[in-house]
Amino acid sequence: MAGRSPSEPTRRPLAAVFLATFFVRFGFGITIAIFAAYITHHSSGLTGSDVGTAGFVSALAPVGEFLTVLLSGAAADRWGRFPVLFGGMGSAAVIFAVVAATRSVVVLGIANFVFGIASGAILASSLAVVADSSGSDERGLEMGRFDAMNLSGWIAGFAFGFGALGALPNAQLGEIFVLGAIVLAVGVVGAAAIVRGIPARAHPVGLGVGRLLRSAFRRTVLVVTLPWFVIYALIGTALVFLGPAANGIGVSPLYLAAGIGGAGAILVLTQPYFGTLADRVGRTRMMTVGAGGFVAVMLFASLLIAYGPLWPFLVGIGVSILLALAYGPAALAALADLAGALSRATTMAIYSLTISSGMLVGLLASTGLYDRLGNAGIYLFFGAIATVLGLLTAARIVEARRATIPVR
Repeated sequence: MAGRSPSEPTRRPLAAVFLATFFVRFGFGITIAIFAAYITHHSSGLTGSDVGTAGFVSALAPVGEFLTVLLSGAAADRWGRFPVLFGGMGSAAVIFAVVAATRSVVVLGIANFVFGIASGAILASSLAVVADSSGSDERGLEMGRFDAMNLSGWIAGFAFGFGALGALPNAQLGEIFVLGAIVLAVGVVGAAAIVRGIPARAHPVGLGVGRLLRSAFRRTVLVVTLPWFVIYALIGTALVFLGPAANGIGVSPLYLAAGIGGAGAILVLTQPYFGTLADRVGRTRMMTVGAGGFVAVMLFASLLIAYGPLWPFLVGIGVSILLALAYGPAALAALADLAGALSRATTMAIYSLTISSGMLVGLLASTGLYDRLGNAGIYLFFGAIATVLGLLTAARIVEARRATIPVR
């Protein structure tokens, strides 16, 4: 694989983060794949009321993440990356165990809110470790490796979860949350063993609200993160409703699981490659390629909704997703370029802040539009996302050409 390998002092923290990331995202993936069906007691197809209930409960996770992630990042700067990472993973395991024991909408909503808090702590601390352990000339590669583990964990989890959705009676779906809790516990133990004896990376920085907000709303940061907001408005909806929606147009969950599982193998290779390209040809160029891929995904998704799962559309959406994956490593590297060593976890927490708020807005907007307009509402949602993403990408290109932000 192209790019420099990390030196010996940084190899163990990176290995621990990559291991923890895969287990965390696998656990999250298998549970999110079944969450809408678990909440509504329906594994195939959703009514308008079902969509509203599932959307509201699911939206509470990004709310929890949004409200607390900057504090999680500041805590990781002040007291160390791994205490925050392992605390988040342990909390998520407990939440999964709670969810497995109930289908009360109120309890699930509270649990999902706390789950969002844990998710933000995990992501902010993990990204800070990667940023700590890589120089600017190899940051894209290491962020690509992180994204490979992150996305391959998601993909493996989704594949397993969608398979369970098709194979298990709805009444037994709680068992999948038990499995998620076990997976997270294994990830904590394995990662902790790898970094045993390594001192926590900590700095005596304050937790002032003013400093946190100034970090989040710097213009140089916003031009990197706002496109993420729009992208995750789309991804948040897809994560929650992909399984039931696929069933609704005649795609078996088992076929969906097989297709998603195959994509996971590709991710392990493509994300480090895209990261290396971000180091070599520039962050902005690769972010532009990724944004174009997301627009193409929405185009082919609209065709699938209108005409069904025809092979040309399935191939088109597969190629588009591959191009869209170029966005993550480049954007993560661009954000890390802006972070100072004393506030690195706080700066990287802005990524989590952005995606959580994007998922929240996307869920509320898409479910509201679908409830009022049906499929026409989804087309309107896609059109708005594509337009705004195009404008923000153009703004990023203009900003980069003015050399007011670090660009490679």
